[in-house]
Amino acid sequence: MLKKVVFSLNQSDRVKIAKRIVQELEEGQFVNLGVGIPTLIPDYLGDKYLVLQSENGVLGMGSTPPPEEIDMDLISASKAPITFAIGASLFDSSSSFAMIRGGHIDVAVLGALQVDQTGEIANWAVPGATILGVGGAMDLVAGAKKIIVATFHTSKKGEAKLVKKLTFPTSGVQKADLVISEHAVFSFEGGQMNLIEILSDITIEKLKEITEADFIY
Repeated sequence: MLKKVVFSLNQSDRVKIAKRIVQELEEGQFVNLGVGIPTLIPDYLGDKYLVLQSENGVLGMGSTPPPEEIDMDLISASKAPITFAIGASLFDSSSSFAMIRGGHIDVAVLGALQVDQTGEIANWAVPGATILGVGGAMDLVAGAKKIIVATFHTSKKGEAKLVKKLTFPTSGVQKADLVISEHAVFSFEGGQMNLIEILSDITIEKLKEITEADFIY
C-alpha cells in the first residue's frame, strides 16, 4: 500500500532523507555510513542505539560536534568531524575492510550516481572524469547484509538518477534494498522497482517525469 508522508517544508532535502533512513534502521544494528547524506544520520538517531562504522577505521561514531569542539584528527570517511560514542574504537583500514568483507555490517547506507530499476548501483565513477579509485563502494555492496541508497532524485544537471539501465560503472552485483530520495521511497523485489512511499507534495505524474526507471505503485 502506497503511503504519502509530507515532511515540513522548512527541512532541507538532505536532512529529510537522513531522517527517513533512520526509520529503517533497527536497534543494535551495525551500520556503515558512506559519504554525503549518510553522514547526517548520527544527528537524528534520537534514543535509537546503533553501532556506526566508518571505513576509515572507526566503530562507534557519535553525532557532529559543536564548532568549538571540532578536532579534525577525528573524522569520518567523508572527512567530516565526528564524536565518539561510549566504547568507540579506532583501527587500521585492513581491520575495517575485514569487518565489511566478512559480512559483519548489517546495513550500508550509500550515496549513488545512478540506480537502475532492478536495484543495481553505480556510485564511484563518472565516465570521462578523473577519480582516484573505487574506495569502499565495491566492498560494501558485496559485504553488507542490507543496502540503503540515499540520493537526490535527479543530478545537478536535472538528469534522472533512477534509470532503466546504468550508464556509469557498476559498484557490484548485490543490489539495493531501498532507495530514499527527497521525493520517494522505493523498494526492489524480484528485479522490480516499487514505489512504497511519497515524501513530498509531488504528483505521481511528475514523479514519473523525473524517474527514467519503470516502477509500480
